[in-house]
Amino acid sequence: MDGDTTVVTGASKGIGAAVVREFAAAGAHVVACARDADELDDLAATVESTDGTVTTQRADVRDEFDVERLMETAAREGGGIDTVVANAGVYHGQAGETPLTSEAYAAFDDHLRTNGRGTFTTIRESLPHLAADARILVTSGSVAREAKPGYGSYAVSKATAEAVARGFAADLDHPVGVVDPGVVATDLTGGTGRDPADVAPMFRWAATDATAEDLDGGILDLQAWKRATR
Repeated sequence: MDGDTTVVTGASKGIGAAVVREFAAAGAHVVACARDADELDDLAATVESTDGTVTTQRADVRDEFDVERLMETAAREGGGIDTVVANAGVYHGQAGETPLTSEAYAAFDDHLRTNGRGTFTTIRESLPHLAADARILVTSGSVAREAKPGYGSYAVSKATAEAVARGFAADLDHPVGVVDPGVVATDLTGGTGRDPADVAPMFRWAATDATAEDLDGGILDLQAWKRATR
């Protein structure tokens, strides 16, 4: 990834932070955003301590003007954007304990706005700045496709994000697809699952070595990654 420019949303912690570190270690210049500026500062210090290059910018994916400025920053600093990782997401409540039957309207609205519309905004605002061979990755999970009790509008919002990815895949020449790393230990899962650092290489594979045909409009999961890299 030497010389590549990558944009990662939701980069301050969890999967996003691990992907930033992974891509920077592989030689990419990473432009990372999140809503918490202090956590972004901590991430930048970690990356730079290992000689990686990263630009951090506070941005809220719910705000298209924030995201527009983010993409302009990436293009100004690194030329065309080679990879977009639409990773920002929220979960209101305890994982698995938010059934639709008792979901608050405010939680429903913000899940859709952040996880669904935020994916749309991230991809849409990147379009004027994409390199010719750019790839777009959308982080998701099986809960978007397989109904499980207690995941309420979070699951609905991730299904929306996947539908957004498929729609852009149909409309663009650039490959757009979903990366499903399984259950990962983040705030969204209550800390259960794989270490984010263990799945970050899967995103690098999706950005570089996975075939464009498999990525475009598809879902790259752990099994696909393991088969390709064993």
